[in-house]
Formats: sequence, structure tokens, C-alpha cells
Amino acid sequence: MAPDGTGVASQLAVCAPALIVTAVAFLALATGAGMAYLPLLAVGPALAAATCRPCGVLGTGILAVTLGTALGTRGDAPAGEQAILLSALVAVTLASSLASALRERRERILAAVRSVAEAAQHALLKPVPATVGQFQVAVRYSAAAAEARIGGDLYALLPTPYGVRMIVGDVRGKGLPAVSTAALVVGVFREAAYDEPDLLDVVARIERSLSRNLGADDFVTAVVVGHFRSGYMEVVNCGHAPPLLVRDSTVTAVEPARPAPPLGLGALTGETPSLQVLPFTDGDQLLLYTDGVTEARNERREFFPLIEGVARHASDEPSRTLAALADELLAHVGGSLHDDAALLLVRKPSTTDATPVPAMDEPLLQSVAAR
Repeated sequence: MAPDGTGVASQLAVCAPALIVTAVAFLALATGAGMAYLPLLAVGPALAAATCRPCGVLGTGILAVTLGTALGTRGDAPAGEQAILLSALVAVTLASSLASALRERRERILAAVRSVAEAAQHALLKPVPATVGQFQVAVRYSAAAAEARIGGDLYALLPTPYGVRMIVGDVRGKGLPAVSTAALVVGVFREAAYDEPDLLDVVARIERSLSRNLGADDFVTAVVVGHFRSGYMEVVNCGHAPPLLVRDSTVTAVEPARPAPPLGLGALTGETPSLQVLPFTDGDQLLLYTDGVTEARNERREFFPLIEGVARHASDEPSRTLAALADELLAHVGGSLHDDAALLLVRKPSTTDATPVPAMDEPLLQSVAAR
């Protein structure tokens, strides 16, 4: 198998310092300049500090000193001047070797930190299988912070005794405090989703936990969804962007019937979230997302048209839909997102016998109103 482009570039970077030293020596011999080119030999060890291990730096330095000595014997410069230039070359080599050793140490520390971040990602944002319960599922997540694996956006989806339940949320702020809050929300959701038959009680437990742990100015916007009976979804929206329902090639925003404050602010406003019941049958899809997607701007400061994008790329495979949508999003912003972004898409597979979309019956409406 042919080496990939990254491997070839790495090999060239390692060999470049020795090639530079050799090229300088050849140029000095070809022009007959002798000592004039001797200071340029220090470029090799200095460059090797950024690309080679300490032993490689020393090897490049020994090559430079050897060739420099040979050049000095061919020139007519005083011996004292030659000694000074060669001593400077040795000093550069030793300093570059030390710099290389420090760089290797930092790289080992960074690798350890990345492994911890990877473990934290799997603990906080566990990989979602392609099928959960009776649904096809796909997830796309991107953290805005450089080199980060996790950020202030969160998601979770799991089967429970009360059906499949899921959450997508966005923590106010960024950095480690936002990650800590996201971990708290996901942890409470996973416990409450298994324990509480009522989806509103799941949201209430998250609210109580946040009220004890968040600062006065902190909050979390979130959408909590549950599949409580065949043909329907429950949706509780706490100040979050409305989910998108994809049905028969039509994309519709599921706006909350009664707006509710974000999680963590319930005690300040005195308002409680409301529960919506959404007909959801074979072939239907529901997309949950964060504002890092909808507020992504292009060079003309235009927001990303999510509804139009979903309509263009909707397919029978959620993973393919999100892959195409993510590619379009990155193209829209020029290749780099400036905010955390999460996308979670669930689809109810179609069967050979088409199931009609159920109507909202009166007893169901009464039970929802009572809750």
C-alpha cells in the first residue's frame, strides 16, 4: 500500500534539516566561498528541533560541525575565527537538542490530555448506535474550542421502561464550566429518564438539580423528547430552538404551544414547561439541534438555512442525511465553526403497510391538559 500524504510529509520534515546542511556545504564548495557559508549550517540543527527527536538533532549538528570543519580547512580565515564559528554551531546544536526534548515532553503531555478528553467525551456524550428501540438514529457533534472534543452543547438518547427518550441542550457559556454543567444535565437526565414515568417529571428533576448547582446568571436551553406510545412523541421545550419534523418531504418547525424559560431559570420566572404531543408515525423524522447550527454565518453574515438544508438532504438513512447536512454547514461557514454544534436525528422506519398519521383524540388532549 502506498504511503499516504501525511506520512510522506512527515518523512520530508525529518529529512529536511540534514538536506539543508548538505545543500549549504555543496553551495560553499561550488562557489568557493568557504567560511562565508559556515553560519548558514546552523539552520539545520535549529530546524531539526521542531521536527526531530533529540538524537536526530544531535546527528544533524554533528553533520553540520563536520562539514563546517571541512569548509574551514579549505578557507583562508584565521583559526580563531573558525573556532568561534564552529563553537557557535555546537552551541546551537546543544540548545536545539534541549528544545527538542522539551517539545517531546509537551507532546506526551498533550497526548495524555487528549486521551483524558476522549474518555470524558465517551462518558458525557456516549456514542449513539444506529438503531435505538424502533428508531433509526444519527448524531453529529462539533466543539468550537480548538483541539476540544466536548463543549457546552449536550445530547443523550436512551431506551427506558417508558419508551425511547432523548435530550439536546445548550449550556450558557463555553469552556470547562459549560462542560461541567453539560455533564450534570446529562447525568440527571439519564437517571430521571429511567425513573420517572412522566416526561415533565424528568424535566422537573433536571430543573431542581440545576437550581442547586448553577449560578444566578447560568442556564441551559433544552428540548426533551419521549416516545410514550406508538404513533406519538412527547416534546418539552425549555427555551430551545424548535425541533424540525420531516414528513412526506415537508419540513416543519415544532414551535412550543406555550413558551417556557430555559432550565435553571424556572424559580425566577415562576413558569413551568408545557408538554406537547406530536403525531409521529412510519417514515417521520425529528431533528433536534443547537443554535450553533442555525446561527452559523457565512462571509456575507447570512445564517445557515437549516430548514432548506434538511429538505434538500432528507433521506431514509439518518446518518447520510446528517453527513450531507454537516458538509453543507461547513461549506457555508468556510470550513470552521465558531460555536459548539449538535445535531440529533431520529426516524421511524417505514413498513410495507403504511400507517396513517393518527389524529389527536379528545381523551389524549384532556390528559395532556391535565398534566
